[in-house]
Amino acid sequence: MKGRLTAGGVILFMTVTACGMNEGKETAGDASEGKDNDQTNLTLALGGEPDDGFDPTTGWGRYGSPLFQSTLLTREVDFSIGKDLATDYEVTDDGYVWSVTIQEDVVFSDGEPLTVDDVVYTFETAKESASVVDLTNLDTVEAEGDTVDFTLHEPQSTFIHSLVTTGIVPKHAHDENYAEAPIGSGPFEFIQWDKGQQLIVGVNEHFYGEKPVFDQVTFLFLAEDAAFAAARRGDVDIAAIPPSFASDDVEGMEIVSLESVDNRGISFPMVESGEFTDEGYPIGNDVTSQEAVRKAINMALDREALVEGVLEGYGSIAHSVNDGLPWWNEDTTVEDNRMAEAKELLEADGWMDHSGDGILEKEELKLQFKLLYPASDQVRQSLSIAVSDRLQPLGVDVIVEGKSWDEIERSMHEHAVLLGWGSYNPLEMYHLYSSTMKGAGWYNAGYYKNEQVDAYMEKALLAETEEKATEYWELAQWDGETGFSALGDAPWAWLVNLDHVYLVREGLETGELKIQPHGHGWPITENINEWHFNAND
Repeated sequence: MKGRLTAGGVILFMTVTACGMNEGKETAGDASEGKDNDQTNLTLALGGEPDDGFDPTTGWGRYGSPLFQSTLLTREVDFSIGKDLATDYEVTDDGYVWSVTIQEDVVFSDGEPLTVDDVVYTFETAKESASVVDLTNLDTVEAEGDTVDFTLHEPQSTFIHSLVTTGIVPKHAHDENYAEAPIGSGPFEFIQWDKGQQLIVGVNEHFYGEKPVFDQVTFLFLAEDAAFAAARRGDVDIAAIPPSFASDDVEGMEIVSLESVDNRGISFPMVESGEFTDEGYPIGNDVTSQEAVRKAINMALDREALVEGVLEGYGSIAHSVNDGLPWWNEDTTVEDNRMAEAKELLEADGWMDHSGDGILEKEELKLQFKLLYPASDQVRQSLSIAVSDRLQPLGVDVIVEGKSWDEIERSMHEHAVLLGWGSYNPLEMYHLYSSTMKGAGWYNAGYYKNEQVDAYMEKALLAETEEKATEYWELAQWDGETGFSALGDAPWAWLVNLDHVYLVREGLETGELKIQPHGHGWPITENINEWHFNAND
């Protein structure tokens, strides 16, 4: 089979994004040699190697399956909440206390029992870890019988995401070496990690759920071109590849692409220049701070051309940070490729080409700004150049510059940046658009602020249920008068969602997956214990 499947299709898969994980090495060990016709061991080249190892208390598993550990709850294919270790959960009417009852007779891969004390220890440790795991709103975790009570400082509808993504670690075996040799109650048991080369895992014979059919799974840490070469040699069962490689036939392999919310977009500085961060980094841009400019750019872009030209068709138009997820406001979808309307908007706002150089001006200001992208990322480079070319006839001079991530971090408050996000947690939306997150790391880099948007998002966080929260998330995007979407303040120009493209050995069945998130953490492996080879192949 060769073609594109959505995440709701029969077979699946992922990609690698630039930040947070190593991008793979040119070579790997020889564990994959002799792979042909082997249906008992699985070899995967999914790209990035986790920089920080496999400890959920510092972030492992937050974008995909923790492999080695169980979670309390799960998010199902239709994004409803399912149960893993939990047998039940409930939230008090005031939203302050979440109570989770866990299964009995669950043991870790070392044979030791998993108890409520391990759950309490995991969340207390994660809260104190000062990592990407955000549990600042968690006040106490207490256990009684087979139930764990999580008491929050204030109600938080998105707390459920912490219960979905935080793998439970064993209190008795969680030490400074845990991240490099994890023990858990998940479907796989850690065997070996050769840094820079491969990770080898086996079946956890103590796992309480459906056990994987493969005796061993090897993850090779290969760059995309090396992964493609390994696929051509028949050394791997799945290889993550860039879309540009997808047109080459590989014997015995089929192309599978998965729909994702692994998006790319332009973050605009939203305030005028003149201020500085505590570190002395400049804030603001006099051009992109003007609403007419941001809206005109959103109108003039031809996103379909970006999908076809840069992604070679392996992607989709992006309208937001969370297209297709339950909390997305579909009414914010806007038509692009409206160059004439964009010109009219700029002209009405006072932008004219007085000097005759093709660049519009407004008083002493030229319609010119820098667009930064990570120099190591070819897709972001191509998107940046394509955007610049597209906006030139509009009279907008976009100066594209490739930088290191360190350089971008120092300049992202004063220049537009080609960034990427995509999470199953609506809290990411809050982080990008809430004024409380201005200048907080990579969040809200443009210093966006809208008091009505803030109010909607605070209500979403404090909602007792996800359903009620979703109403407020949608209003924050657009309520008919204001919002952070392109219909409203347009602090971003979202461009594309990447399809995650894979070469997959013929006959390997992998079940059904959700729309894929950002590529960190191998989200493709979310249901790896269900994978198997078709008996007819």
